[in-house]
Amino acid sequence: MTRLPLQAVLFDMDGTLVDTERLWWEAVEQVAGRPLTDADRPDVLGRPVEHTAAWLAASGGAPVADLAAALHREFADRVRTGIVPRPGALDLLDALARDGVPTALVTASPRAVADTVLDVLGADRFAVSVTADDTEHTKPAPDPYLAACRALGVDPAACVAVEDTETGVRSAEAAGCTVLAVPSLAPIGTAPGRTVRASLTGLDSRRLAALLPYELRVLSWNLWYGGTKVRDHRAKQLKIIAETGADVVGLQETYGTAAQELADALGWHHHRAGENLGILSRHPITARLGDPDVGFYGAAGARIAVGDREVDVWTAHLDYRCYGPYDPVFDARHEEVRLAQMRDTLDRIGDASPVVLVGDFNCPSHLDRPDGGWPVTRAAEEAGLRDSYREAHPDPAAAPGHTWSPVHPVREDGSGGPEPQDRIDYVLHRGLTVLDSRTVVTGTPHPWPDVAGNDWPSDHAAVLTTFAVR
Repeated sequence: MTRLPLQAVLFDMDGTLVDTERLWWEAVEQVAGRPLTDADRPDVLGRPVEHTAAWLAASGGAPVADLAAALHREFADRVRTGIVPRPGALDLLDALARDGVPTALVTASPRAVADTVLDVLGADRFAVSVTADDTEHTKPAPDPYLAACRALGVDPAACVAVEDTETGVRSAEAAGCTVLAVPSLAPIGTAPGRTVRASLTGLDSRRLAALLPYELRVLSWNLWYGGTKVRDHRAKQLKIIAETGADVVGLQETYGTAAQELADALGWHHHRAGENLGILSRHPITARLGDPDVGFYGAAGARIAVGDREVDVWTAHLDYRCYGPYDPVFDARHEEVRLAQMRDTLDRIGDASPVVLVGDFNCPSHLDRPDGGWPVTRAAEEAGLRDSYREAHPDPAAAPGHTWSPVHPVREDGSGGPEPQDRIDYVLHRGLTVLDSRTVVTGTPHPWPDVAGNDWPSDHAAVLTTFAVR
């Protein structure tokens, strides 16, 4: 089982690395002219100076600009004389440096204050620093963490953000980071993708890496009559699965026995449903979902244990007849059977999350074609399922992602007309983070009917999506 590699650690400053939350609290009390209470925390802790100044001004104080200047002055004076590193902070920074893990400072404080703190901590400890002056929106917006990741050239999903306030936690989580919360003045609750600790003492890169999500690689593949149109199809299928590094494979057109034969050869778990559908998984299957006697068309699912989480994975094959793109003008009647099958699949899936639905839908996507409603994929979207390939590649012109068909350049009806090249195979999801998605075809397949010697044993391209499972 593979976790994402730790690419960087992103640190909040005030209250996380240095004990400045107390100094900020005292500065706000000085400017407000009164003691602060717990009711004041949401407008004081983790907020930029401008927010707190506007909050004070709303209570009948001086103009916002004057209050902001006074807050800057009072806080900076305290920082210069009273800054104290938080327990374990310097040891953790040193450990990360020894292991070659890049770090960034990500703060809602202005640049002048951050530079004062960096002088104390050592500016060379951080490859990047992002302050309230460096992005249009600061915390709780995701902008500061996204800016730090861009500057480091890292993926937020492979980063741990260390925060001490709810405001900062929301910012880091919105950016897609795993969060380590070390509360300073106010408690922070646990949540998926978030770990809460009392201090930074005893942490190192190995322990932070253990907080990252698992990587789950899901492959959708129509085997084309089980692969029997191609010589040595089973050996070629096994080779392709191994080369993709897939963890879970949703199969269509299994020809009855392919799922079990492939799983036995791989030493994996599997679920076979009806004559046409199957799921392979290197992770344990804890439940089998849907109708085990599903017909040639329909959907079947399995619950997969991924670390301490479970993910429902469904595979679907929708009716191929009356293929919509064969007509020059979109006709919604072509999609009625497929739409009914998709709605039945969505009813079976329900509101499960996280969930993955893969399959050969035998229709294009409304995200790709402006020439019609394409209601099958739209129904999935309306049910909250996201198209992982289009998340990774938003522009259909730049990345069409065609899966139909690598071996059918012309139609088989004898007309000699071109076969529409479309994206009809999908990996949809709800509740996961997409890291990457691509189509898969090995070699250069010969066109039909000269296919027996192809390295690629299918008439569809496969789709491989890599998810982060928090």
